[in-house]
Amino acid sequence: MKRQNKIIIAIIVAFVISVIIYIAIPSEVDFVPKPRGFFRIDLPKKEYHLFDSAYPYTFEIPQYAQIIPDTEKRAEPYWLNVDFPKYKGRINISYKKVNKNLYQYFEDARTFANKHIAKATNIDPEPFNSPENKVYGLVYDIQGDGVASTYQFCVTDSSKHFIRGALYFNIIPNNDSLSPVIDFIKEDIKHLLKTLKWKEKIK
Repeated sequence: MKRQNKIIIAIIVAFVISVIIYIAIPSEVDFVPKPRGFFRIDLPKKEYHLFDSAYPYTFEIPQYAQIIPDTEKRAEPYWLNVDFPKYKGRINISYKKVNKNLYQYFEDARTFANKHIAKATNIDPEPFNSPENKVYGLVYDIQGDGVASTYQFCVTDSSKHFIRGALYFNIIPNNDSLSPVIDFIKEDIKHLLKTLKWKEKIK
């Protein structure tokens, strides 16, 4: 209970700080116009399947998404990407073992989200809780036409596992024109979080 209380306090602190920063964002944000990226908006039916491999977590992804291991030099064990090839979208997922450093992980996640303040018109942090799966954390809905990552999340079981995720597009986008695709993939991220489960033993 003490450990769970600590994570709840950490989430509340991160949430309050994020709200304060959001209030401080100017109502009008100047940014340099960028070339627009255009997609053919063709949204398929949502059907999900389970990702369950040699990772300390499982979740469901849509049929039109692919799991790609993170092979970058900075990548750590159990990091991966959920790719949406048709829309040039990607969810970067990083995993950390918890060892008395959970508060710092949440602070790092908040810092990553707030890096987009300069171009954001709104950063809306919301608590996420799934007690039945022991998944607790925050989701950041980051709005703004020039924002590179429009949706981020950080979740934990409060004792062993921590995951951070961020949605990106491999294009310089006009987020207004991408809005249908962004909203479409946001629903997939919400489903991912709802179906996320931790594994005590890895295959």
